[in-house]
Amino acid sequence: MSTLYLVLALTAAVLNLGSGIGSIARLKVIYPLLDGASVPHSMLVFPIGVLKTAGGLGIALGLLGVPLVGTAAAAGLVLFWTCAVHTHVLANFWPKETYLTFTFLATAIGTLALDLALA
Repeated sequence: MSTLYLVLALTAAVLNLGSGIGSIARLKVIYPLLDGASVPHSMLVFPIGVLKTAGGLGIALGLLGVPLVGTAAAAGLVLFWTCAVHTHVLANFWPKETYLTFTFLATAIGTLALDLALA
């Protein structure tokens, strides 16, 4: 396991766990972002919060010795964050927080790519 992979995977896990838990806790700062992207508030906990939390936990499990779970989690997060970008494109909604969406997507892509390259 390379140092780059370890740092990137830990970063992806922590970011997604934090974001997922924030979504499950229904942080009020998230609601204007949902409204702007035309996403119903009912989707905040499930699927949004649950999928981000599961992805972060999956990457952490991959680091703890269950590599196939980590790979699947990284692939799932790539799909999740790609859909998030697609939602922003469809809604033509680009708030200043959009850079976070691309950050999450980049960490998921990097984690998946390194995971597959090092396997």
